[in-house]
Amino acid sequence: MIGYVCLGTNDLARATKYYDALLGELGARRFMDFETFKVWGTGKGSAGLAITKPYDGKPATVGNGVMVAINVDTPAKVDAMYRKAMELGSKDEGPAGPRGDGFYAGYFRDLDGNKLNFFCMT
Repeated sequence: MIGYVCLGTNDLARATKYYDALLGELGARRFMDFETFKVWGTGKGSAGLAITKPYDGKPATVGNGVMVAINVDTPAKVDAMYRKAMELGSKDEGPAGPRGDGFYAGYFRDLDGNKLNFFCMT
């Protein structure tokens, strides 16, 4: 149902380097690479994650309560991806671990302050 999620950035080069490294761990690659817009995905038909400078030219800001959740297949992968995010300079928003019955997740903010998580259903 979701085609892609777009996050704003004020430093496209820095955000591109961050997401190349982070999403590369999942086998994602950039499949759209324009001057002000980049999109990563894992293959045709999969949901993508995009970054962009805002179209209106104003500074990108973070939506309070907005979060991108990225599904992976195991708790070990959640742990690994959360650690990778921390290595890349992310801010902790809740370490990887169980969050209720059958849900395992790790929460963080990217370099622009956007909130994301990696999760799996166990």
